[in-house]
Amino acid sequence: MAAYEPKNPGYRAAAIAMFEAQPAMRTLGIVIVRLAPGEVELAMLHSPGFTQQNGFVHAGIITAGLDNACGVAAFTLMPSEADILTVEFKTTLLAPARGERFVFKAEVVKPGRTLTFCEARAFAERGGKTTPIATMTGTLMAMLPRVAASHEPRVSGA
Repeated sequence: MAAYEPKNPGYRAAAIAMFEAQPAMRTLGIVIVRLAPGEVELAMLHSPGFTQQNGFVHAGIITAGLDNACGVAAFTLMPSEADILTVEFKTTLLAPARGERFVFKAEVVKPGRTLTFCEARAFAERGGKTTPIATMTGTLMAMLPRVAASHEPRVSGA
């Protein structure tokens, strides 16, 4: 992974505040385990309330963790005035999500002024064994404040 220089010297506090402002992450019990410029590791404990009909954690829950990991990793490299929004992702499910704890690791592959491309991986931990269960590629957009354009009145032809 390339070492990235954050545009916001307060990236750490900003990323944590952005993450903590998300009720969905609190509902899922997802927490930040590690944070660095352009990368993050999140974790979540198993809950029966997150399972599908076969007892595996639902793919939508795993996808939410991966998406958020991509978002936090990308956000660490954005300017202080930016907010963030996912514009695209692709998830590949590799194995059933059965475990006691789930880890979501993401890293920035290509940062940009507006769009940032990330890759993430989800792992299930069970009985001392770690199994890769899903991958994601995602594109995230820096939502920057818009500067109002000055418009002079148009004069129609004479």
